[in-house]
Amino acid sequence: MDVTPILESLNAAQREAVTAPAEPTLVIAGAGSGKTRVLVHRAAWLIDVEGVSPQGLLAVTFTNKAAAEMRGRIESLLGMPVNHLWIGTFHGLAHRLLRRHWREAGLPQNFQIIDSDDQLRLIKRLLRGLEIDDSRWVPREIQYFINAQKDEGLRPQHLDDDRDPERRQMISLYAAYEELCERGGLVDFAELLLRAHELWRDHADLLAHYRRRFRHLLVDEFQDTNAIQYAWLRLLAGSEGIPFVVGDDDQSIYRWRGARVEHIQRFQQDFPGTRVVKLEQNYRSTATILNAANAVIANNDSRMGKNLWTAGAEGELIRVYAAYNERDEADFVTATLRDWIEQGNLRADAAVLYRSNAQSRALEEALVNTGIPYRVYGGLRFFERAEIKDALAYLRLIAHRDDDTSFERVVNRPTRGIGARTVEAMRNYARANGCSLWRAAAATASDELNGRAANAVLRFMQLIEGLARDTAGLDLEARVDHVIHASGLVDFFRKDKGEKSETRIENLLELVSAAKSFEPDPAEEIPALDAFLAHAALEAGEGQADAWEDCVQLMTMHSAKGLEFPLVFLSGMEDGLFPHQRSIADPHGLEEERRLCYVGITRAKQKLYVTYAEQRRLHGMDNFSQPSRFIAEIPDEYIEEIRPRVQVSRPMHVPGRRSTMAASGAEPGIRLGQRVRHGKFGDGVILNCEGQGAHARVEVVFETAGTKWLVLSYANLETVP
Repeated sequence: MDVTPILESLNAAQREAVTAPAEPTLVIAGAGSGKTRVLVHRAAWLIDVEGVSPQGLLAVTFTNKAAAEMRGRIESLLGMPVNHLWIGTFHGLAHRLLRRHWREAGLPQNFQIIDSDDQLRLIKRLLRGLEIDDSRWVPREIQYFINAQKDEGLRPQHLDDDRDPERRQMISLYAAYEELCERGGLVDFAELLLRAHELWRDHADLLAHYRRRFRHLLVDEFQDTNAIQYAWLRLLAGSEGIPFVVGDDDQSIYRWRGARVEHIQRFQQDFPGTRVVKLEQNYRSTATILNAANAVIANNDSRMGKNLWTAGAEGELIRVYAAYNERDEADFVTATLRDWIEQGNLRADAAVLYRSNAQSRALEEALVNTGIPYRVYGGLRFFERAEIKDALAYLRLIAHRDDDTSFERVVNRPTRGIGARTVEAMRNYARANGCSLWRAAAATASDELNGRAANAVLRFMQLIEGLARDTAGLDLEARVDHVIHASGLVDFFRKDKGEKSETRIENLLELVSAAKSFEPDPAEEIPALDAFLAHAALEAGEGQADAWEDCVQLMTMHSAKGLEFPLVFLSGMEDGLFPHQRSIADPHGLEEERRLCYVGITRAKQKLYVTYAEQRRLHGMDNFSQPSRFIAEIPDEYIEEIRPRVQVSRPMHVPGRRSTMAASGAEPGIRLGQRVRHGKFGDGVILNCEGQGAHARVEVVFETAGTKWLVLSYANLETVP
């Protein structure tokens, strides 16, 4: 075959990576340097040129969407389907493995995956059963502890309490949680990875089989791997495997959820003779934006080092706006967006990035007031929505009566007269007899519950049995459609008039569409409903169901990774907010914050604005901050400072110098930060202002009376030196 079509669109560094010999390869791929292109072409090269069977490749991505896109691009490049290529997320591949080898993994054949929300519910139920105060032992903290241990490959028996009573209790709760999952045949996300690792570790014959099959291992976003994922990869590779990993140590921003950037450094030690290829040519941003990003990230010590460059335009300077407060900042952003849109640009081509979700409030208010449509990216995802989880719970209960989490969710939804006391009686019976809530329901309805409660429980059980019987011969789409209607969910939401109820019904109908388009893996010998439920659980936490709209995009900088926009705002660039206060004193934390800044800067293709506020009300508190140190790390030649137009004099905290902008029409001597005295409220400091002339108002925080808005013409404020 002529190999030119595979290589012709690649630059020299990309070509070097794609055609690398059969040896461990580490590709350091800078932002916008074409890493996905390299992975796709590497797979095509191995199949078409090196003669590797698609069955001999295993490709790992970090989202199901990325996996689907990669498969499509490989097939397009090869002009043929690659049905036998194992490509997916770590969780998806682990799930496939466990379904095939459930006996060896010590799981029931019909094990159920629970998502993060279901896991939290299970922990809350565990605490209730043990009569443990959930204000003292916070469920989310227990969830974090359990998942963190699993991510490190640790079971309860591996943990030492270090003579710490709190840690001892956490370990005990972890053990009790494991018992609950084992009894119900439940597998959480972290368990998928740990159980798959243990499967290979404890079954040498299986490991040998998969090592022979998967010699070529392709891994995307390698810098985001956690301990158990890397251990899984190393175990599979062994001494004969050929890992080809692509990542960027400068874009490792998920330390808080277990990602370890040091895996990039360790890779060369664990796989001697590793070939390192750096992709530094950027195809996204202007030279000015790249130079700024390079200058910022150069302040990190623990990095492999690279320098992004582009053959494209120099581009516009980065504009830095010093706002007085968060409202001034939001007004500037919306005014700039309005100008951008009026010039004929798409709203969806603009993104406003921030460090904390709480920052979006002021921005959203300003966008609403300006009439600019917007979308908060990373909002509640389709399979996480309450009505969808209700429908999935019915489907899970039809398939598996002993699914306690699903039973609890829908036993009284829609309401059917089964109150908290009745549910508690069933819980107590289940706990005392070591059985599921379904079995407990049957027993208590016969022996313990009063007539009305017993009848309500029996009607619910008859409903579930009827749904299972009536849908047994239907295809997946018809089955889902029948359940959402016959369960009463659609009627339940229809009775609640209003836009939200219509949206919920639309979402339920969309679930039917999802079932129709779902294509189970033919290699997996499990019922279609089980496959669909597993798919829903794995998809929870990914993507959004909303159709594309021409809206300004609002998102955290973490959510922005992997995206790009012609116009980007980095807002809230203040020390204490970004970098975050808890990271400033921690060298590792500060380096991660700087990597996050690097990610934010490199989202911009053409225009980049950086904004900060001298005073910001956040979480109910007023904060006076200095500009982010990351602004000072951008060389002056790449920056244009923008002077805000204000109505009251105020100090301007511009990096490297101070200046004051005088007010137009303001009261003499009144400025932001000025100490004043009020006849009734006492001494205070001016925080904010709005309006002019007779309508001018100021916001003052008083030492004893709190924060007040006062009309200047009536307040009779005295300035205090």
